[in-house]
Amino acid sequence: MTDDLAEEVSRDDNGTMPLTIASEDIDLILFDLDNTLYHRHDGLWAEIDKRILAYVCHALGLTPEEARIVQKRYWRQYGTTLMGLMCEHGLAPQPYLEYVHDFDVGRYLQPNPELAAVLAVLPQRKAVFTNATAKHARNVLSTLGILAYFERLIGVEEVGYIPKPQMAAYERCLALLDVPAHRCLFIEDSAVNLPPARALGMKTVLIGAETAGEADFYLERIEHIGRLFNLDPAPIS
Repeated sequence: MTDDLAEEVSRDDNGTMPLTIASEDIDLILFDLDNTLYHRHDGLWAEIDKRILAYVCHALGLTPEEARIVQKRYWRQYGTTLMGLMCEHGLAPQPYLEYVHDFDVGRYLQPNPELAAVLAVLPQRKAVFTNATAKHARNVLSTLGILAYFERLIGVEEVGYIPKPQMAAYERCLALLDVPAHRCLFIEDSAVNLPPARALGMKTVLIGAETAGEADFYLERIEHIGRLFNLDPAPIS
């Protein structure tokens, strides 16, 4: 491993020595979905964010400017806009979830053979844990060409509409997967969602933007996940 790649993967408590994970220490790799298994600049999340704003405008009778303030407050306070709408306005979750994900993800994503090759050589179980729906996750993974590598897609519905970063969401997710937290590697693009996972004993990986102290490991791109285990991807056919 070159020095720059080692720096990307991790540092020890003194911020100097690069670290990797022994493959046999991890039974399951748990992936966030949006902006983790695809890149933020692909535009898909911007479409979801636009649709969330439109839903808040319509549901609460607000201007876009007012709705944006409410949306961001709900995200900070509750973890998702949906939870804020449920707690403060008693709105049902399904119409919201159907609306914000009702578009063709193929407009923004295409198959990712590089990521598929990496996933193919990782022996661990793999699952998705998202604040979106399992249906949305299936659409994304199918479009990326990586659905076959995942045994379970856990969305907000499966954990009782409790979103990350609330601790109960992680506990319910682990129970559904029947895996001890300390045998799980959790990969996220949002630093705020990592502390509960670490508190439960998971190893954590932050994708895309390094934030000191938030994660055990840092990767610039999800395609680099093999570096955590010193693995080379399978050849792309």
